[in-house]
Formats: sequence, C-alpha cells, structure tokens
Amino acid sequence: MTAYAFRRDAGEFAGDAWRPLDRAVYRWVIAHRGSTLLAQVAAWASLADGNGDTALPLAGIAERYGMPPLSEDDLAALRDEPMVDDGESRALLPFVLDRAERFYLRRNHAHECEVAALIAARRLATQPALVDESELDVLFNGQHGVAVQAQRDAVRQVPGRRLFVLTGGPGTGKTTTVLRMLAMLQRRSAAPLSMMAAAPTGKAAQRLVDALRRGRQQLVGHSTHPLPADWHNALATLPDTEALTLHRLLGFDPQHNTFRRNARHPLAADVVVVDEASMVDLAMLRALLDAIPSEATLILVGDADQLTSVAAGSVLMDLVAAMEARPMGDLVRLRHSFRAEQHLVEINEAVRGGAVAAFGEAIEHAGLYASHRRVDGPVQLAQELRRWGMRLSGFDELQAVAGEDDADRVLAALDTLARCQLLCALREDAFGAVQVNRVLEQHLRRAWGYPDSSEWYPGRAVIVTRNDYGARLFNGDVGLCLAGPDGQLRVWFETGDAARSVRSFAPGALPSHESAFAVTVHKSQGSEYSRVAVLLPPEPENRILSRQLLYTGVSRARQSVEVWASDEALAAALGRPVRRSGGLADRLLAQDVAVPG
Repeated sequence: MTAYAFRRDAGEFAGDAWRPLDRAVYRWVIAHRGSTLLAQVAAWASLADGNGDTALPLAGIAERYGMPPLSEDDLAALRDEPMVDDGESRALLPFVLDRAERFYLRRNHAHECEVAALIAARRLATQPALVDESELDVLFNGQHGVAVQAQRDAVRQVPGRRLFVLTGGPGTGKTTTVLRMLAMLQRRSAAPLSMMAAAPTGKAAQRLVDALRRGRQQLVGHSTHPLPADWHNALATLPDTEALTLHRLLGFDPQHNTFRRNARHPLAADVVVVDEASMVDLAMLRALLDAIPSEATLILVGDADQLTSVAAGSVLMDLVAAMEARPMGDLVRLRHSFRAEQHLVEINEAVRGGAVAAFGEAIEHAGLYASHRRVDGPVQLAQELRRWGMRLSGFDELQAVAGEDDADRVLAALDTLARCQLLCALREDAFGAVQVNRVLEQHLRRAWGYPDSSEWYPGRAVIVTRNDYGARLFNGDVGLCLAGPDGQLRVWFETGDAARSVRSFAPGALPSHESAFAVTVHKSQGSEYSRVAVLLPPEPENRILSRQLLYTGVSRARQSVEVWASDEALAAALGRPVRRSGGLADRLLAQDVAVPG
C-alpha cells in the first residue's frame, strides 16, 4: 500500500475541462512530491491524451484546451522537476519535456520514438526489385491507361520493401491493388509466403477478406483477359479466409492488457496487410511493428484524409506526410475514383481543401445530386427527419416477406437499405445518432402501421456493436428485420461471399446491437451508400466538427449527398483540419532514411 495520501487542494480545480482521470493524475503528482505546476501540466497532458494528442505542446497552442500559457521561468522550472527528463536519458521518469517544448506522458514518448525507429529500419531495409512490365499487363488485364497508372506503380514498387503504404479515397481501388501486390510478391518468391490480413475492426477485417476473395475470382474469371494458369499459384496464399482484427492478430490478453505476439514471440508471417490504417492509433502501431519480423513486409492501406483513430495519434496521416516529404518509392497515393460520380469527387476534393466557397460551388455544380440543407436547430431537424423518414417508408422492399428460400428478395431488401444512410457527427444529444434513430423509427412504425411500443418490426435496420466470432457477426455489420411467410421475424445479414448469399438470426440471438437508420460518421468508415445525408451539430464551437469528419461523411456517398448543417457549423468543420499534437512526423523526418544506393 502506498504511503502517500491523496488530498485535494486548490490547484486541482485549475482546469474546468479536466476529467476525473485528469484530476487523478494531478493528485498522483502531488502525492509523489511533484510541484503544483507539474501536477497541473500533467493533468492537461492527460486531457490532451484523451482528446487524441500524444503530446501537450507548451509553445503556442497548449491553450486550445483552456490551459493558461507558461512563462519561460515556468518551462525552466518544469525541466528541473525530478519527475521530468528530456527524453534522451535512460532515467525513464514519468514525464518528458523534449527540446521542441512538447510535454509527454512517458508511454506516448516511448511509443513515438520506437515507432519512428522501427519505420526507419524498415525503409532502410529496402532492396528494390525490377518488375517486368509484361507481368503488370497480366495482372491488370492488359490495362495501361491513366486510371490504373498509380495502381501499376504500387504493384511495381512493392517487391523488396519491408514497408509499403497505399493511400487513397473511396473507390480508388485500394483493395484490388493490394490483391495484385500480394500476387506479385508471391510470384517472385520461390516458396509459398505466409500472408496475414487484418484491420482495426471486425467489420473492416471481414470486408477486406471478402474483397480479396471476390477479387481473386474476378482475376481468374475475367471475361476477356483471364489470369493465365501459371499465375494461379500466386493467388493460392492470399489471406482471404479469416477475418482478423488487429487484437486477434496480435493475441490480445485482456487480463494483462498485453499482446502475446511481440518482438520475442513474433508473427509467423512473411507479409502482413493492415486495412483501414487511418483507424490505427500510436500504441497499436508500435505493438504491430514489434510483432512483425524484420524481414517481413508490412503493407498499410487506408485513406489518410479520413478521421484519425479514436485513441491517441494520427499515425497514417503523419506517416504519409513524412513519406511524401522524403519519397523513397514506398508510398503510392491513388486518386482516380472508379465508383463515385464526378460531381461527388469534386465535393470530396472541396472538403479536403477546406474552402467554404469551393464547397458551395461544388454543391451547386452537382445540381440535384447534392445539397446543403440548413439545419440551425430542432425545428429544422424535425422537418428533415420527417422528409427522410417518408423516403425510407416508401421503399416497399423493406417490407418484403421472405423465407429461407427467398435469398434474392432479401438481397434486394438489403440493397434498398444501403441506398439511403443518415450519418451523424454525434452519438448522443438531440443531434446524435441514438435520438435520431428514435425519431426515425417512430415515423416508420406509424407509416407502416406498427405500434409505437414495438421493439422489433419488419423493416427495422440494426447494426452489430460487438464482434461475435461464433456467429460470424462483426462490429459494424448491418442487418434488416423481415417477416417470414409464417409471420416470424428474422434479422438478415449478407455473408460477403463472392457468390452473394444471406443468413438470418432470431432477434434474440443477436449480439449487442442498436438501430441503424442513423449511424455515426465514425461507424460508417469503410462503408459506402448510394445516397448519404450528413448531420452536423448546429453549434460551430462543438469540438467534434472537423474537416476530416465532414470528408469521411460525404465521401461515403456514391451517387448523391446532402449536408444538414447550419452555415456556421459547416464553415467551422471546413476550416478546422485535425492536427493532433505530437512529434511522430518530426521524428520520422529526423530519421536517417536516405535512399539506399
């Protein structure tokens, strides 16, 4: 038992924004004889960590959380604290204040330094290999055009790499490019390669293996340029059978909060692919890099412009920025969209640029396929939800009667459900997904003639919120409740197999789930819908608003998009790019990663 007592003092209430955890950090520092100044800065650093920053910048922007600026004397006093070092010694003290005046919780500083060193080692281990253009012609079915040039570059450049990053927006062909990259790696190997594929969430992992499986069949069965028989062995080792989350891949041990796979017990893999890498946080990237053998190839895939991870760090964004600043041929950015309409591409690019005028012009140019619907408060929101609910209630397929032999009818109903999706920036609050679902469900029950008290009814959409590997249902899977010929309700999900099929569950047999007529933008990552509406909270000061959040939302649309927002909230989102504080990008650029001779 500790000999220190936790006592409150006036300094504990220096930050109104502090969470209970931040106050506990304050008290811990005081109990261990740190100064009030250190305790307060440590509490602010804990708050910053909770908001995704890996470090608290003490020069210039620390006040964004409400922290008062520090004087030169304060900084000097912090450097003299017994619990603070500069990060360059081996003292392993609880806190780090580096030369750039970034204040760290020790673990984040250690993660940053280790990730930067491991990334540099992988980049330096490059042994570029020559790829015959005729091999690329085979893999790309004879296509040479501008649309596939970046994809061909990725397949050409991946052999000999220990790290490769493939980034691009939705519909740019990231997964089909990965398929060809893996085929090329196997083609050039004398022995079968052990390949593993994973993603941060179960849904994303399932989408990845499903896409690889479909892609293999499309390559082999191409109508005009089927893959020659002598290439079939190159597809035999594709990791398209088991959907692995990163936690499952690394063998997470919840009892000890550690991973069984690490530098001492590495993965038995020659190639590891991680999809949706924008969701990967700093600590997870370190664990991943630790567990992958130094001679193996790591391929990170994702959209660097999407929302960053929920936990601390913006690793894909930082990594792409550093690799673009110091190119070595191990990064390819795909830009050509094969799925979205051109007017939507223009809207996505306008959001990425962040200019209100350009966004307005892109919306106007899209005509009937895009709109900004001004929602300044609950009255306008109620009107838009009534209109959206009327659209949903008019889809007769959502009321289809389907039994076990009616797979085509079920698939048609699921396709109809994916035609319209409302995305909310918030989960809670009057503008959040939970309350919006309640309102929409009330509209739909009344339109379809079901009692308001009905929890389950034909046409109800649900989203799974916890992985259930036994049922092969994953966090993010969307199902639809339909009545059978006998009146019994079943919840239907698509399997994701190349030959589309469905399976059903009794409502009571589902893992944790919630209604899905509206989902958060975070939940929508990796998904696409024909028509999308993005709902922003009306207050421009709401910290959830960011350019990346808006981009992630509007880029889910394949045909048309609506943005429900006040003018002020829209301007705030466009003008607020996510810039998480930390030193990873600087450390990556500081590493010696000159191109091997």
